[in-house]
Amino acid sequence: MEESIWLSLVIIMGCFALSAFFSGSETALTAASRARLLALESDGDSRAVMANRMLAKRESLIGALLIGNNIANTAAAALATGVLLRLFGDAGILYATIAVSVFLILFSEILPKTVAINYPDRMSLIVARPVSWAVTILGPLPVAIEAFIRWLLGVFGLPIGRLSNVFSAIDELRGQVALLHKEGSVAKSDRDMLDGLLDLNELTVEDIMVHRTRMKTVNADQPPDAIVTEVLASPHTRLPIWRGERENIVGILHAKDVLRALHEAGGDAGKLDIDAIAREPWFVPVMNGARAQLQAFLSQKTHFAIAVDEFGEVQGLVTLEDVIEEIVGDIRDEHDVAAQGIRVQPGGSVQVDGVVPIRDLNRAMNWDLPDEEATTIAGLVLEEIQFLPEVGQEFDIHGMHFKILRTLPNRITMIEILPHQGTSLDASHGQPAS
Repeated sequence: MEESIWLSLVIIMGCFALSAFFSGSETALTAASRARLLALESDGDSRAVMANRMLAKRESLIGALLIGNNIANTAAAALATGVLLRLFGDAGILYATIAVSVFLILFSEILPKTVAINYPDRMSLIVARPVSWAVTILGPLPVAIEAFIRWLLGVFGLPIGRLSNVFSAIDELRGQVALLHKEGSVAKSDRDMLDGLLDLNELTVEDIMVHRTRMKTVNADQPPDAIVTEVLASPHTRLPIWRGERENIVGILHAKDVLRALHEAGGDAGKLDIDAIAREPWFVPVMNGARAQLQAFLSQKTHFAIAVDEFGEVQGLVTLEDVIEEIVGDIRDEHDVAAQGIRVQPGGSVQVDGVVPIRDLNRAMNWDLPDEEATTIAGLVLEEIQFLPEVGQEFDIHGMHFKILRTLPNRITMIEILPHQGTSLDASHGQPAS
């Protein structure tokens, strides 16, 4: 009798150990860095090869580990109940429930998973070989179970083929970057650059261009000396020139070309032929993707394009610098103006020009205002309130207090924003502040 009890206890301890192995292995392999494992595989580490091979078939791996874990837990519970029933009678069921629960929770779940989550890469290499054996032995069971689950879901009208991952690889990468920033492993500037790079897939030329209302242009009908004066006074090296009306862009003046022609003319600006100096304008659709536009800039070996809509109407201009700024943030040189339409006030509020892009404001102030439906901060206000406000009107939008400071007959030109917390107003629709 005593020998059989001791043998049962040894088997129970073995079941607890197996359960701990399966629990810890699952956590280690799923939390391990795929990039590091791939680097180790390229260096010839056979354990990394096994780990990557199993992670490539994640469903089979998780299925085998879960089955092994449940078999070990069930066996431990059944044997412990039998032993304690023999020792304590009917009360043994209660004792077995308490003892098995404590052992499983402490030593087969929390302890191995804590170790695995703190050392995932090291643990995944240690368990790679025995886990591969377990997957080989238990492999047919997950396949059979999956076939049964597919059939069962089909009975209820839920074909498994329609169940797909709602997160793309970019979403997962963005989430990982946000998590690392929250934990302090990634600086805000690095997070912003990585986010900007990922956002290029979602942005269009319209999202990043300089709107036509802010374009610095030159009237080609002016005398050449007046044009030269404007070019030299401008902080920009490239300026669109127009004739007849501002939207009729006929060329692009490059400051270096103007200076070269001025030198050849002996410094006499009146002798310049502006049409001969100007370069042919490059027109691109506003719906072009930002990443595609970046590739187009590189292939065309130019930095400047005029953005037009589907009817050929000029909507703005886009430069290579505009695309790059979406990744690295605002780029300023000695000719850029210090203020970019965002002015922080002593009281904590921020005065913003209506044409400031929401993305620029979010990046500058570390805010999270939505930019899916509107591009500029004025556009966001109009999108939320659905009417053109008057000067002095105030609104609570997305957890912030907006006050209209200046308007023109058809647009908002300046807004004051004060962040605040605990607003009880609907964040999805702007409401007049009381």
